[in-house]
Amino acid sequence: MSYRVERTLRFDRQAAHFFRKHRELQPTFIRLVEDLQENPFEPRLRLHQLGGELTGTYGVSLTYKYRVILTLVVTHELVTLIDIGSHDEVYR
Repeated sequence: MSYRVERTLRFDRQAAHFFRKHRELQPTFIRLVEDLQENPFEPRLRLHQLGGELTGTYGVSLTYKYRVILTLVVTHELVTLIDIGSHDEVYR
């Protein structure tokens, strides 16, 4: 099964800012998106549900320090990227 990955406008703005500072992480991000398309439940992505104000969303690890926040609609095979940044930035 293949998942479709969409990006929100907010994500695009955050990603542009994030990758200006962290150009070296672009290849890692590209692999992450490919992995999400193939199987977002792959254990090495460390997909986990979020709580509090982020209830209904999930987080995946880009690296140990950086995360990507997303929604995951299993019935429609859809992954929507919402935010990217450091642990403290995205879990605020």
